Amino acid sequence: MTADVPRVKTSWRAWWQQWPRWVGRTAVFWAVAYAGFGLVCALNETPVFPAGDTLGPSAPGWAVTVVGVLAALTCAVVSRYGMRPTLRVLLWTVCGVAGLAAFSLLMDVITLMFGQGVDSWASAAHRALSAAGALLLAATARSDRRLPVVTSIRAPSAASRPVQFAAWAGTVAFLPYAVMKLTWAFGGTFAGMSGAEMRAISERNGASGIWLTLESWGLDATVLLAALGVFLLWGLVRPWGQVFPRWTPYLRGRRVPRWLPLAPALIGAATLAPYGVLGLSYVALATTGVVTIRPGDFHSSGDAHLVGWIGMAAFAVYGLALTVAARSYWFRTRRVPAAH
Repeated sequence: MTADVPRVKTSWRAWWQQWPRWVGRTAVFWAVAYAGFGLVCALNETPVFPAGDTLGPSAPGWAVTVVGVLAALTCAVVSRYGMRPTLRVLLWTVCGVAGLAAFSLLMDVITLMFGQGVDSWASAAHRALSAAGALLLAATARSDRRLPVVTSIRAPSAASRPVQFAAWAGTVAFLPYAVMKLTWAFGGTFAGMSGAEMRAISERNGASGIWLTLESWGLDATVLLAALGVFLLWGLVRPWGQVFPRWTPYLRGRRVPRWLPLAPALIGAATLAPYGVLGLSYVALATTGVVTIRPGDFHSSGDAHLVGWIGMAAFAVYGLALTVAARSYWFRTRRVPAAH
């Protein structure tokens, strides 16, 4: 049985390297499932978008169905007759639509991590399906440009200095955010709000027991997530992010699969970068008086502006840094043609 292990691993690797041959068919199955999901939601009048009530109870489901049918037909034609310029444009168009539909998937993951329920399971499932479809459609659009060849793995390497500078910027951007959150977690006052008031707001908004327990210990869940985000960011730009550390049993010295850091990096970048940039722009307009931000739970609009600047700046700079780092990691860990 021991002799069969290398053969199985080699077979799995060979199958994965042949992805241009099977990704189109896999995308067809996804598109059919996506269209079916939309049809069920339309017939049951289940909203799959936050604005579902405004558009009508069944309109979002029918929109998802149309996108799924278009994707299925396009991928089926590509799998049967090969890629054409028009088909590639259609694939990238539907891929963009799926990517937009997957926006805020990261927020669903975070709420589930801390034991909180999502606002709508149908919307959460739709975002997860859309994210999977965006990846499959993008791979299908590039499948004719990736010929299966014998490849070798590059040695672990660090990112260039500009990319590491971006990582430093993304790290430093979270420092004011962490100070603000930890001040509240330890019971202090920031932007006119005390820690006790913030905990009462969390309870009123339905925070989970895990979230409230961490706050009672002086820990803020979002600061912990920010620390994990910074760890991910530096793993993308330093060589140690490509090899498992020595203290990991059975894995020490082995290469980290590319998808392991890239999956959360791509989801985080696709969510935080646009969210932070757009949010920062809105706060800037509010500060100059072009638009108005309601105080909400804060005691004044000035306090809301201050918190908005700190939070949105952190998300924007980190999201952009994560985008740059993920791109660098993608290219640095690609396989190269083996020397003959």
